[in-house]
Amino acid sequence: MATKLMQAVQYSSFGKGAAGLEHAEVPIPAPAKDEVLLKLEAASINPLDWKIRKGIWRPVVPRKLPHIPVTDVAGEVVEVGAGVKEFKAGDKVVSILSHVYGGGLAEFAVAKENLTVSRPPQVSAAEGAGLPLAGLTALQALTQVVGINLDGSGPKKSILITAASGGVGHYAVQLAKLGNTHVTATCGTRNIDLVKSLGADEVLDYTTPDGAALRSPSGQTYDAVVDCGTGNIPWSTFEPNLSTNGKVVSLTPNVSAMLTFVLKKLTFSKKQLVPMFASIKKEKVNFLVGLVKEGKLKTVIDSKHPLSKAEDAWAKSIDGHATGKIIVEP
Repeated sequence: MATKLMQAVQYSSFGKGAAGLEHAEVPIPAPAKDEVLLKLEAASINPLDWKIRKGIWRPVVPRKLPHIPVTDVAGEVVEVGAGVKEFKAGDKVVSILSHVYGGGLAEFAVAKENLTVSRPPQVSAAEGAGLPLAGLTALQALTQVVGINLDGSGPKKSILITAASGGVGHYAVQLAKLGNTHVTATCGTRNIDLVKSLGADEVLDYTTPDGAALRSPSGQTYDAVVDCGTGNIPWSTFEPNLSTNGKVVSLTPNVSAMLTFVLKKLTFSKKQLVPMFASIKKEKVNFLVGLVKEGKLKTVIDSKHPLSKAEDAWAKSIDGHATGKIIVEP
């Protein structure tokens, strides 16, 4: 019997830019034990996807070349492997694929049952695919590091969210406002109205002097900053805006951020920089999907691209000015 093939986008070498992405016909994967085979309806690109292609985790990730990138997907279960109890063919789901093996830029992909959640009809494939990495990063920063209770309980905290119109930032603004918070957010001029509509109390245009200095219009000092940008804001810009025990959560910690983190620890500074890397948990993805279903969280979609033009989506992510999430649809 002939092997069934699918369209996919892969790369065979490390490097920058979208030029090295190749369109290929490859065999449809088969689900192993505890895995489900998905017919993909949407995949969302994260900056981590193209950073991996630049070689940040080689030789561990990806496991082998050619590699089909992208991990955040939504689709329909078409086949289940041995031992799968929670899903059956026809179920609509959101999944996180392994960064080691990837698979998201394709017509079909295999996902682990323990990283797959049901997607209710109120949540579109694109909205669901946007959630996993970006939503979990925002959720973990706010609840675990900053200590915000999303039921609104606890003392009021003043929060600054940078790059608030991006993938992580736009979720962070909405999630922060479920807690007892005053949210100041930064973004570019064209996205000010959008970020206000997501619930931010104050919005700073980072192209203005006050915005670049992160100065709150109402004179707030920040109990916490969730830095959703590229990590290029120096500690010296954050520091004067922090409250006595203020902390900066760095989501893309570079060498200088790690040095600041160590220095602040060693000197017992009350103001701290906290590097954070998201941990992937099924129940947290389920929680986020539930918030979308209830209308408490929304995925802002920057753009949708067919799989045949996946390189346009890739280039747009690298450009760094997306508003919300960039989606590829097979």
